[in-house]
Amino acid sequence: MNDTILVVGAGPTGLSAAAGAASIGRNVVLVEKENVLGGAPILSGYAKLVPSGEWAKDAIGRMVRRVESDSRVTIHRATKVTRVEGDHGDFTCTLSNNQTVKAGAIILGTGFTHFDSINKPEWGFGTFEDVVTTTQVEQMVAAGKIACPSDGRVPQRVAILLCVGSRDRQIGREWCSKICCTVSTNLAMEIKEISPRTDVFIYYMDIRTFGLYEDKYYWKSQEEFKTKFVKARIAEVTKAPDGRLLVKGEDTLVKRPIVIPMDLVVHAIGMDPNADNPEIAKVFGVGLEKHGFLDRGEQYTSTFSSTRRGIYVGGAALAPEDIDTSISHGLAMAMRAVGELAGAVEKAA
Repeated sequence: MNDTILVVGAGPTGLSAAAGAASIGRNVVLVEKENVLGGAPILSGYAKLVPSGEWAKDAIGRMVRRVESDSRVTIHRATKVTRVEGDHGDFTCTLSNNQTVKAGAIILGTGFTHFDSINKPEWGFGTFEDVVTTTQVEQMVAAGKIACPSDGRVPQRVAILLCVGSRDRQIGREWCSKICCTVSTNLAMEIKEISPRTDVFIYYMDIRTFGLYEDKYYWKSQEEFKTKFVKARIAEVTKAPDGRLLVKGEDTLVKRPIVIPMDLVVHAIGMDPNADNPEIAKVFGVGLEKHGFLDRGEQYTSTFSSTRRGIYVGGAALAPEDIDTSISHGLAMAMRAVGELAGAVEKAA
């Protein structure tokens, strides 16, 4: 039995898994396809994380430094796994940098892909410069300035449109992305902190600030920061003669059409399956569930197992997930991987 753990993906899930396995004395090989560690929070320039309120660069930066400074973790950046042979306890993995790794278990923390708003053209993205995504606004918040891309002015009115790329059967997105409502209410507050005179509107089908997020984000955003929530079905985003954006739709509470001029329109984009998942499934020999996320094995007595023994999957690779839960998944997978390898050794003896 080889007790090295191969971790694929260096976002929050993979970083947590790598640190967890190393903390109990196992050698870890961490493989990341990008040049930079940290996953979406770093690559997409997130601002403050939900629910800690800590800057992403600081929180995820600590996780990166923890694995970088651990002598038991070997890191391969700008690298993919191209082939996996063998079984639990004795995997042989070929890397794209022409290296070979022997590992007893494999952890997939390969994450997700942000929904591309080009696939929702009627809501103005790609047509109007002042229609942006939540990740772009995160970057504005991180830079300390909220501005309209077209001319740099501070917006008087901002509309955040929820469920862009989520809960939309017409474009094949039959899932809730879980965290978008909370992220959007948080962004509304952050916009107001930077620009107190800006009015922020959130257009929603339903508000799903789940668990303890209800009070901290939904009610706080509404009551303390005066975010205006509009229950609506949006038809389209167009441009008025004066250059402002028009958000057109139906107010579903009062059952009447609405057209409200905005300076900046924000798409609260959902979480798609990792665009590399078909390749990942083929290379690692694991299954995909019907929406394209990586599939689970048996759930209740073999939590975080994939459909192939000795390969574990968690975080947003499984389904839309928040960062804190993904970090917990990473640590849990590390414990399962190490524990099952030890159990296999005992049985063999």
